[in-house]
Amino acid sequence: MFTKKRIVSFLLAAAFVATLGGWIYLNVRREFLSLMRIQQLRSIATASAGFGAALDAEETVAWLAQINRRGANYSVAYVNGVPMKGEFLPAQGDALLVELYRDNTSNAEFVRGFDHVAYDETYRSAQIWNFGLGLGLGSAPRALFFAPALDLKTRDVRGALLFAFDLSEENSFLNLLSILFGAAFCVFAMVLWQILFSKDPIVSFAVAGLFLMALVFIAYPLFEAARLSFVREGRFSLDIWKSILTSRGYRAAFWGSVQLGTWVASFSTLVGFVFAFVCTRTNAPFKRFIAAMGTLPVISPPFSLTLSFILLFGNNGLITRWLGITRFSIYGLQGLVLAQTIGMFPIAFLTLAGVLEAIDSTFEDAAMNLSAGRWKTFSSVTLPLALPGILSAWLLVFTNSLADFANPLILSGNFRVLSLESYIEVTGMNRMGHGAALSLLLLMPTLTAFLVQRFWIGRKAYVTVTGKPTGRITEVTSPAVKAALLGFVALAIVFLISLYGTILAGCFVKNWGIDYSFSLDNIAEALTRGRRALLDTVTLAAAATPLAGVIAMIAALLFVRKTFRGKRLLEMLIMTPFALPGTLVGISYILAFNKAPLILVGTAAIIVINYTIRELPVGVEGGMASLRQIDPSIEEAATDLGADSATVFRTIVLPLVRPAFLSSLSYTFVRSMTAVSAVIFLISARWYHLTVLIYNFSENLRFGLASVLSTVLIIIVFGAFGLMRLLVRKNENLIKSIG
Repeated sequence: MFTKKRIVSFLLAAAFVATLGGWIYLNVRREFLSLMRIQQLRSIATASAGFGAALDAEETVAWLAQINRRGANYSVAYVNGVPMKGEFLPAQGDALLVELYRDNTSNAEFVRGFDHVAYDETYRSAQIWNFGLGLGLGSAPRALFFAPALDLKTRDVRGALLFAFDLSEENSFLNLLSILFGAAFCVFAMVLWQILFSKDPIVSFAVAGLFLMALVFIAYPLFEAARLSFVREGRFSLDIWKSILTSRGYRAAFWGSVQLGTWVASFSTLVGFVFAFVCTRTNAPFKRFIAAMGTLPVISPPFSLTLSFILLFGNNGLITRWLGITRFSIYGLQGLVLAQTIGMFPIAFLTLAGVLEAIDSTFEDAAMNLSAGRWKTFSSVTLPLALPGILSAWLLVFTNSLADFANPLILSGNFRVLSLESYIEVTGMNRMGHGAALSLLLLMPTLTAFLVQRFWIGRKAYVTVTGKPTGRITEVTSPAVKAALLGFVALAIVFLISLYGTILAGCFVKNWGIDYSFSLDNIAEALTRGRRALLDTVTLAAAATPLAGVIAMIAALLFVRKTFRGKRLLEMLIMTPFALPGTLVGISYILAFNKAPLILVGTAAIIVINYTIRELPVGVEGGMASLRQIDPSIEEAATDLGADSATVFRTIVLPLVRPAFLSSLSYTFVRSMTAVSAVIFLISARWYHLTVLIYNFSENLRFGLASVLSTVLIIIVFGAFGLMRLLVRKNENLIKSIG
């Protein structure tokens, strides 16, 4: 591999690119400095004209004070006359600049500058001077200019104007330019190295790209957030962590989060599995309708669903008042478990649907042919093969429950959770360090669950898709069990319809909770006021969806099929964003990307990146669960026939994991359309978000307007689901029918 020819080729190519890059860098640097000098000369000309308009000494003093007080990137001093070498004439203006002139009357640069002034010329000192602006800004590099002070009437030189321009920003740009060119050369060298000396360059590029993405958009922002928790008044301190770890209230919030996440993950996985099983492993009627209802809760903003619970089951809710229920309260742990289970079981459903659909029924046929009963077949064949998906779904719901703050914000009552405590610390008390520390605590239970899941799955094999998948599914449920499952699904759907019926009804009442008279005013007003937010939301979600889907499948393929250094670290990094509260993610992105070298705050890019990174774990988990069921010999056969990694991924892997890929696309689009917690910190005047507008309407008790926009959101997402079904063709080898 390391032949003499390849080494020489690498060195020659690197030398050529270094030479070309250096030439480009020098030209760019020269053009930038030239533009800066032109801009500085224009500033001097404009300021000098203002000085020439001053008629007497008082006006001159006022002009100097105005120039030095207005916060420009330069300071000015005026020398009354043109001094000779070693001569000091009266001067006024910026105190530090006057002092610099007094200390350097014999300096060669000052002598040369005053000589140019005498001939009515502007001169820039070749020396860089370090001193402050006299405004408490400290010492910094300055460019010194000597300009003639002319009398506008006689055009005679009255004296000399000294201009000191701050070069800090200019030097910062030049340093950034050097870093970018250096980084570009390093990237080229690494790419060339992989091409010439790697056995599989495409895999190497994919691994390097994922690591770069994880480090820049996951580790770096998280580091910025963690740094805040160890800083107090600009110094390293453990005071924040001492305060948190010794507080009984914060410890109660931590265990409250774990308790809530465990209950919600268990119930959501159970409900999601039932929905997925009915849709993929039975011949139940209305499967498309059941699947649509199974994805409905994740489509709308979480606070809309929460408000529906309050309006129906609150202290003065329609149902609680109608039934006269007084002992039950929707506030607290029981209400949170109910609301989050309804809102989050679609995560489990979307993950498990692709896994269950890909199970080859040959194993179930073999078990039943060997006289195994339906329950024995299900418990010993179907359920174990679906275990990777079940554990993945449980983990995703668990982390999502820990990170959720919208439901606890409204329904927690006296029950404390860390996500809400973190949100209150940041937004209510303006203590970002405390909020970051509380949010970081959520990584402990999440990483524990993640490691347990990996250990459990790694002990067994779950291959079910070989080169000859069957085209049908075996009915493993008895009529009674199927009726019970359908009954459970029907009750869940009726409950969902009652919740979302509240939102739909809110579109046609004048003011929910006050005036229930029929009205269409909300529809016209909501669509008018939400037009721009709606367009921005769809655009941003559409940009993030394919990006997250493809990256997720590439990552899943690498994690399941390839072995490379840092594999576990990369896997944990990619899973980390899902465990963090959205408020922490939003704040960390602002801290990380509001300064050089990546200034992304206020742009659409930071929102798209946030969507992609936040929802990537769902696609990765679904893709990994599906890939574990596919026999690697299929890909090995394609490789033996000459296909490279990219071709194998495009023609073999992606079609076989099509259900998981479609689930990843769907989930990313849905979550992007309904995001709240992180995006509320990242929106700007140029890019707004529909869910933030819905939240503002709900907060101001304009529930009718919020209901209209929520309904529009649901319609758009369902339309996108239908479009995805048309664009992503069904894999014929995985089509199932009851045999």
